[in-house]
Amino acid sequence: MIIYALSGPSGTGKSTSALSFAYEKNIPAIIDDGLLIVRGKKVAGTSAKFEKNYITAVKRATFHFEEHKKEVQEAIKIYNLSKILIIGTSPKMVKRICSTLELGEIDHLIDVSEIRSSREIKMALYVRLTQGKHVIPIPHKQVEQSFFKRLIKQGMKIFSQKEEVIGETTVVYPDFDSNSIQISKKVLTSIAAYECEQPLEVKQCQQVNVQMTALPTVDLTVSLHHPLQRTLQDIGEDIQSRVQQAFHNYLHLELHSIHIHFVK
Repeated sequence: MIIYALSGPSGTGKSTSALSFAYEKNIPAIIDDGLLIVRGKKVAGTSAKFEKNYITAVKRATFHFEEHKKEVQEAIKIYNLSKILIIGTSPKMVKRICSTLELGEIDHLIDVSEIRSSREIKMALYVRLTQGKHVIPIPHKQVEQSFFKRLIKQGMKIFSQKEEVIGETTVVYPDFDSNSIQISKKVLTSIAAYECEQPLEVKQCQQVNVQMTALPTVDLTVSLHHPLQRTLQDIGEDIQSRVQQAFHNYLHLELHSIHIHFVK
């Protein structure tokens, strides 16, 4: 069996990217947070997300409990897997999982930064920090609501380049990770509007729309003083640079795009 391992800190979007990565590499199985997932469906194990505290969550994710370990080992044998992808928060963790499950040495060790852009990683960390969302790469119907105090939500379907559905994700709010920082939409728009109005040519930032999705974007509608001392391109690039730098400084985020609409 060929063993792939994907590592990266908590909240960087490993589980979100795992299904697509596995599909691209023709890897039929994933081990993620205590679950064995085969072709996008859970077939064995129990998710560490179900645990009530970090200590037992880590033990669950690394197959510390004998019954849990044996269940997953048996399933791996039954499915006769040719390849498997193991997900963990560090190279040490994925190696520990391999050793515990007696799978052998890792053949390919990949860091999350190799398959996700810096913007995607920072956005995923922002969502974890402000919303407390965790992702399980299995369908909503396979996740038991009774494990969570807060509602679970259907995530998104993962498509191949041929528009085939290759898996689904589920968003959960584990009991052991209940702390989050609330940042209102008004704060985000205020940051963008303030920086937009700093160039001397700008009369007013008339409208701001901030979308904090997988790749965050800002749309600005701007009126200018005339006559202009610089070209529209120079003014636009100045505004984009200021807004981008502010989001990086205040929120540690890289905006995917900043659209500027100039009006009279």
